[in-house]
Amino acid sequence: MKVTDLPSHWQEAKKPTDRTRDYNLRLPLEDAARVAALAEMYPDRSEADILNDMIAAALDDLAESSPLKERLKKK
Repeated sequence: MKVTDLPSHWQEAKKPTDRTRDYNLRLPLEDAARVAALAEMYPDRSEADILNDMIAAALDDLAESSPLKERLKKK
């Protein structure tokens, strides 16, 4: 999924996902406010859901367009 596809994804019904690992993430205040605003715009999505989707989309983009492509696909 591309980052630009996320708004339409967030408008769809939320599907259950299996989260297998926790991370502690510290964001600058401005970025945290942006994530909070997105969660307000898409009330079916929590801030954690928004961040998970954004990270997954960014990793998908990296896997398709960088030297990491082969390395990330192996994992």
